[in-house]
Amino acid sequence: MAQVDRRVFLVGSMAAWAGASGAGHAAEKPSRSQRTQRGNRIAVATYSFWRFKEGLKLPMETCLDEAARLGFDGMDLLLRQIDGEENVDNAYLQKLKRHALLNGLDLCCLATHQGFVWPDRQLRQDNVDKTIKQIEVAYRLGIPIIRINTGRWNTTRSFDDLMAQRGVEPVLPGHTEEDGFQWVIDSITQCLPKAQECGVILGLENHWGLARTPEGLLRIVNAINSPWLKVLLDTGNFLEDPYDKLEQCAPQTVFMQAKTYYGGGLWYSLDLDYERIARIMKKHNYRGYVSLEFEGNEDYQTALPKGLALLRKAFG
Repeated sequence: MAQVDRRVFLVGSMAAWAGASGAGHAAEKPSRSQRTQRGNRIAVATYSFWRFKEGLKLPMETCLDEAARLGFDGMDLLLRQIDGEENVDNAYLQKLKRHALLNGLDLCCLATHQGFVWPDRQLRQDNVDKTIKQIEVAYRLGIPIIRINTGRWNTTRSFDDLMAQRGVEPVLPGHTEEDGFQWVIDSITQCLPKAQECGVILGLENHWGLARTPEGLLRIVNAINSPWLKVLLDTGNFLEDPYDKLEQCAPQTVFMQAKTYYGGGLWYSLDLDYERIARIMKKHNYRGYVSLEFEGNEDYQTALPKGLALLRKAFG
């Protein structure tokens, strides 16, 4: 038998291995369409269990247990459901984080409350300080996004009246909307260094007030122009012709809250086409969480499974 030159053998073997390996990788490499097939994860807001209804404020641990039992992927925490809110003891926050982990749930958002539409500079500063504390709460919980609000003029005292007026209220006498926008922009800007330090994105919701319209919401986000301020999109807060408005906001969205109204809405009901909404969000490559916010009168034990199935079908 002729002796094979060692160098020839090694070179030939490596070439054959490279060819086989390359062919294998070429065959296994997914197409772009295959790489984008993963659906959105579905969370549930703790608000869905409470809805500010008398006697329904469940402990956070119970909300986590129920979310896991029902099959959700994550939990969107409403800070007001935590006793003591932003001054809560850190030991409790770590216990809550552990409880979520053992239930296999991500803590994916912390919904906070603040308002910057105040003529009084000290009141605005108080809300900046409050928001900074809320960012730190999210950081201790390992939550990467907090929901923030612009606040509103408070010329309509009752929330029920505000809802009856479709979220529209008069500007405070002696001031203009321009004043309000500048107050909000300046206040949020003061919160950004802490957001960056903690790695927590501020998600400005299309809530009542100056962010009630996509134009108002995006005016603030675009003026600040920071990677630490983006849009938190609530499907139920554009009350008329929502789809074009949702699409305007979709490119800047980092978190979505999806309303359902089984049993009739607490203040109003919207007939939302979630398959259409999902197409809009996929068009803009939204891969983040979709958080179910149930805002109806039905018992959550029957309403939340229906909402979860609806969102899994649309976004999965």
